[in-house]
Amino acid sequence: MRSYVDTSVLVSALTKETRTADVQAWMARQNPGDLAISSWVMTEFSAALSLKIRSGQLRLEHRAAALSAFSRITAESFHVLAVSDRHYQVAARFADQAPLGVRAGDALHLAIAFEAGLSIATLDRKLVEAGSALGVPMELL
Repeated sequence: MRSYVDTSVLVSALTKETRTADVQAWMARQNPGDLAISSWVMTEFSAALSLKIRSGQLRLEHRAAALSAFSRITAESFHVLAVSDRHYQVAARFADQAPLGVRAGDALHLAIAFEAGLSIATLDRKLVEAGSALGVPMELL
């Protein structure tokens, strides 16, 4: 494994967004065995699609297609990392760094990648700034 794929990357890859083509091209260049997500990404992905439904950015039939594609690529391409108590402890330590403004979910992503020795691939500039300050290798797509 080499890269932990943040939820923002998967949402962009599997729904219509400004960066969809770029993200899909990046994903196509990766070796499947090099990519990881966590069980937390699965939760966050579903929540992101629900938010898109509520805000009118996504129709139900497109949500179903995105969930199906997510399930398929998860099974075919990603190592799925389980979330442990240790991850929550590290995430709390990261979130304690108040000046960085790390949200709980992002702190958990950072902790999981940090503990696994992986870089995080993301579209989130604020996450890149926080992760870099915390010593987590980051890749802004």
